[in-house]
Amino acid sequence: MSLLGKAGHGPAAYESGFAAYRAGVDRLLASYRAIPADADVRLAKKTSNLFRARAKNTAPGLDVSGLTRVIEVDPQAKTAEVAGMTTYEDLVAATLPYGLAPLVVPQLKTITLGGAVTGLGIESSSFRSGLPHESVLEMEVLTGAGDIVTITPDGPDADLFRGFPNSYGTLGYTTRLKIELESVLPYVALRHLRFHDLRELEATLDRIVLERSYDGEAVDYLDGVVFSAGESYLTLGRQTDEPGPVSDYTDMDIYYRSIQHNGREPKRDRLTIHDYLWRWDTDWFWCSRAFGTQNPNIRRFWPKRYRRSSFYWKLIALDHRYNIGDKLEARKGNPPQERVVQDIEVPVERTADFMEWFLREIPIEPVWLCPLRLRDTGAAAGTQPWPLYPLRTGRTYVNIGFWSAVPKSPGRIDGAANRAIEKTVTDFDGHKSLYSDSYYEPEEFAARYGGERYKELKKRYDPDQRLLDLYSKAVQRR
Repeated sequence: MSLLGKAGHGPAAYESGFAAYRAGVDRLLASYRAIPADADVRLAKKTSNLFRARAKNTAPGLDVSGLTRVIEVDPQAKTAEVAGMTTYEDLVAATLPYGLAPLVVPQLKTITLGGAVTGLGIESSSFRSGLPHESVLEMEVLTGAGDIVTITPDGPDADLFRGFPNSYGTLGYTTRLKIELESVLPYVALRHLRFHDLRELEATLDRIVLERSYDGEAVDYLDGVVFSAGESYLTLGRQTDEPGPVSDYTDMDIYYRSIQHNGREPKRDRLTIHDYLWRWDTDWFWCSRAFGTQNPNIRRFWPKRYRRSSFYWKLIALDHRYNIGDKLEARKGNPPQERVVQDIEVPVERTADFMEWFLREIPIEPVWLCPLRLRDTGAAAGTQPWPLYPLRTGRTYVNIGFWSAVPKSPGRIDGAANRAIEKTVTDFDGHKSLYSDSYYEPEEFAARYGGERYKELKKRYDPDQRLLDLYSKAVQRR
């Protein structure tokens, strides 16, 4: 919620929120000055939505504990100002009472706004609203040089504004963001379309993205799930204020299982806008099955407050620390597992190609699909406005997410499955997100993630290399 406990606005609310924010910035700057000059500057943060390993850091970190709140919601201007470590869960709680929401709300409640901008984010509104950083109007950033810089799309530091997305904290950390909001209705009506052929799904998805409708009904949200080559779905969401019954997937029913059906006609469902935005968080898409949470005999006794991604993260951290999963596999006589947790993007016309390769080579299911297009800002088609993640304007891409593990084959190189995925994504003119394990060689990494533009930004905003560089952080896992 906001500083007032309920989303407030107006001069008094803004003054109160901004005063708390300034106190948080003062605390942050004091912690920056306390870090030894020869130590890497990192966040003092116990939790993360990253899946790659993080190096141990003995130096004190940046104190961001005062940067976790909504500063103000302005319902007339349809904007929100938030501190950089504010979670989308708190922001949505502050905006929905006004019938407003961020243009893109990433799937997991504890993703922060600063994290979604510097590390990218995506959801089912991305086919019409792009990525979270595209609705940012203004940011304040703590650079590696220890300066707080206010950046906008057309200000003196516009180069940093454009280079910040996908920099993963290697150019600085957001302390404040001002973002656009959009009006939303109380409910979302869903249609789940089943496909028996991935190429038919690809063609239908491409058409819906361009027309923003299907069979005479508007489409406000669009994503999909692939269970196998012969069973895949697109879920079409339409905002509505029509009253009526709604489903609840926070109790015994499981959202992704509700998508499946055998009918030729779409399966229909309804959710409140709140439950739609967080439909994936309760079971962390389908990953909660690894903890037994989808077993009815366990689920009925699993406290609701622990059915959320933030708690599953804690269980994953324990597994990483003690290698619990590999030990259990060894007791069954199975080899260790290679973690394959990735989100990639390929042009829409290569979606079926990639999925056919993936289902043949990587034994993981289900798989999430989410189309996206950069927002129409009047830029010439084919340009790349965000240099560290160079998607092209006027082109539809499909994010493909897969989050599991596969058996390690004896004698194969470390990360064999992930390396094969990286190569195939490159072959299909795609990109992959950097929140998980990466294996690129330096030259290829530079060519795909900013190259000379990144070096120029690094030199200007982190001249003493207080922050890790992107390759060190994303690939070398320092």
